[in-house]
Amino acid sequence: MPKVAPIPEVGRARRGRRVATSLAEINVVPLVDVMLVLLIIFMVAAPMLQRGVEVNLPVARQTQRLSEERVYITVPLSYQTDRRVYLNDEAIGIDVLAERVRQAMIGKDQREVFLRPDGAVRMQEVLDVMDRLKEGGIERVGIIAMQRGAK
Repeated sequence: MPKVAPIPEVGRARRGRRVATSLAEINVVPLVDVMLVLLIIFMVAAPMLQRGVEVNLPVARQTQRLSEERVYITVPLSYQTDRRVYLNDEAIGIDVLAERVRQAMIGKDQREVFLRPDGAVRMQEVLDVMDRLKEGGIERVGIIAMQRGAK
């Protein structure tokens, strides 16, 4: 409700009281600007938040879990003298590597192994191990390395 304040009579006589408005009003123009910007942001961001189509997959009683175990082949520095590599944690000779890898890949969808050669092993010896892995039916061979400065 507006405040009514008496006006002092100076000079001429005034006819009544003057009505003063309060300054506690909200400025609507900046509020509308901010709301429109937020609306545009949400309209642009909403399509990006969609995750996809929900599908109810069929359920079977007798299924096997997919094994996500990775197979690691370690080529130690001693490979230069004894020609032995490690399949996961088991030491095996290079001559039987192809057969052992073939046995390890039974029941796996992706035929890939990860090769961890010692830094001092020559490249030719690493390539010999990779050739044996290809003989064993391995389609992809990844070479694991450490970052510089990591222990």
